[in-house]
Amino acid sequence: MGRNIVVTGGATGIGRAIAQIFATKGDTVVITGRRPEPLHATAAELGVTAQVCDATDPAQIEALVGQLPREIHVLVNNAGGNTDFDQEAPTDLRSLAAAWRTNLDANLISAVLMTSALRDRLATPGAVVNIGSIAADKGAGAYGAAKAGLASWNTQLSAELGPRGITANVVAPGYISATEFFRDKLTDERRDSLVAATHTRRPGVPEDIAAAVHYLASPAARQVTGQVLAVNGGERTTR
Repeated sequence: MGRNIVVTGGATGIGRAIAQIFATKGDTVVITGRRPEPLHATAAELGVTAQVCDATDPAQIEALVGQLPREIHVLVNNAGGNTDFDQEAPTDLRSLAAAWRTNLDANLISAVLMTSALRDRLATPGAVVNIGSIAADKGAGAYGAAKAGLASWNTQLSAELGPRGITANVVAPGYISATEFFRDKLTDERRDSLVAATHTRRPGVPEDIAAAVHYLASPAARQVTGQVLAVNGGERTTR
């Protein structure tokens, strides 16, 4: 019997690939996102359900909960991105504070809020998978700090959910092509340098991340929890 899956930020890029892999395996998938048009287009293409929701807004999350299944087997907190790309560089303390808070809301607070709202609906066995970033280890201003905070929070989440048979992990991508992350602002030179930094000498693709998420949510990974799984082609290695 298929499982119930919720993927935030599921309209495009990594989120879309994650929704697709679960849907093709026969699971029932709900994708959420802020933008109705791409969200509903993806839902129609993949045969999944779309629910418009800004994961940084507590009121919208509360409204979303009533539209979701009573039992959720896998929650994927994918919504986020480097919000610095969407605004001018800070020029004073007020704009600096706003820029940092926006990144923290998008990448950390959103995951905390969504997980907290759905905690009582998480099934046993179940899984929470959070999408982090190589930026948590390399740095990247507010964005990197938010993703580092996500990994730290995941450690606590794993300890809290583990006794219920629910795992909690982070998948940390490196450079992933074919997404909206860089807002079409990535130069050829910068792209080439990111690819050259990998051991595989190729950019990652959304399907690489989707496969890692699917594994962590599978029966094969029931003893894997509290971990950060790097999917970066060897750009940054671990021991």
